[in-house]
Amino acid sequence: MPAQPRTQRPWAAIAAVTALTLPLGSIYAFSVFLKPIEVELGIPRSALSFVFGLATVGFTVGMNLAPMLYRLASPAVLIMINTVIAALGIEMASRANGLAMLLLGYSVVFGVAGGTIFIILQQAVNLLVRSRTGLLNGYVLGLYPMGAMIAAPLFGWSNEHHGYRTTLTGLAVALLVFGIASVWLTVHAGSILPARSAVQHDAQVERHTAITIRLCIVFFLAAAAGLTVLSQAVGIIAAYGGATAMALWATTGITAVIACGRVSGGWLVDRFMVPFVSAGAQIVALTGTVILSVWPAPETAVLALVLIGAGYGLVSGSTAGAVAVYWPKTMYGTIASRVYIAWCVAAVTLPVLAGHLFDLTGGYHVTILIAGCGNLLGCVMALGLPRAKMGQFIRSAA
Repeated sequence: MPAQPRTQRPWAAIAAVTALTLPLGSIYAFSVFLKPIEVELGIPRSALSFVFGLATVGFTVGMNLAPMLYRLASPAVLIMINTVIAALGIEMASRANGLAMLLLGYSVVFGVAGGTIFIILQQAVNLLVRSRTGLLNGYVLGLYPMGAMIAAPLFGWSNEHHGYRTTLTGLAVALLVFGIASVWLTVHAGSILPARSAVQHDAQVERHTAITIRLCIVFFLAAAAGLTVLSQAVGIIAAYGGATAMALWATTGITAVIACGRVSGGWLVDRFMVPFVSAGAQIVALTGTVILSVWPAPETAVLALVLIGAGYGLVSGSTAGAVAVYWPKTMYGTIASRVYIAWCVAAVTLPVLAGHLFDLTGGYHVTILIAGCGNLLGCVMALGLPRAKMGQFIRSAA
């Protein structure tokens, strides 16, 4: 008897990536742990900032490792194994008595496993969903800040009442629970990963590295400004004379704006050409830097950071959608993992430089100017992206 076709349920694949990406997005809420860890373990703030920076590197390594694992097991098995590893990493961090164990557990073990899970889930859902792929991938990226918005108040409450170690243990348990749910949904969805032959068949697509590089640069220039806002919004608003309460509420609002921007950026790619969406997003962020440079004040600082965050979110969503536009579905995880390297580089460049410039100048004026120049360059680079699908370039080249 011929093999029966596998039943595929795209909605279940979307639910699977939602269930597990939300707790993984708690990485953006790491700042909630800074003060309690600093007090209990005596680790300086600069070293704890390195924990977050190295975690972004760990996530990027895991993202690029994931495509190498496709042929080893089913997506459900790979997700379960890496979920257990990620939970063990968080539990190791909860028991850390020094910086080394914290780095190993949170940044390396949790980071690498989390990045691997993300790409496997994103690749699986891209193979099942056949329409509105821009909106889909913008939504998937938007789950990270959404997860942070949910995690931050919960972590803060738990830290205050039970201590940060219990909070981290709770996160490990949550990862296991949502991991099991995600595995069940992945099986129910009929999710698969690209066969090795399919990846080899699409190898000709990989040779178009110029587009990959340009997409990385566009993403990097927006992410450098956006991640600076995410990591130092409170300090920036305070430097321009804003009250602490204003800064805290603005930080929460900026995270929400970034999440909405990612979904919107992907949605726009389904309707308009990628270069115009990406260039427009860079202009939104550039507008924020111009406003703050010309009218420095607490209120304009909030508005400017919201615009920079919105631009970053829109570029993130449009970039994720662009990968689906330019490359075949079987290549999504491979190409996306390479593009996300730009996010990692952005996290350890301008945000770090911003802190150094603040120490030198006592303000963020120079940082804002650098971010604005980056957005202007990003707009120019975005307009050079292709206005047609990658398949047309392959046929014309042949």
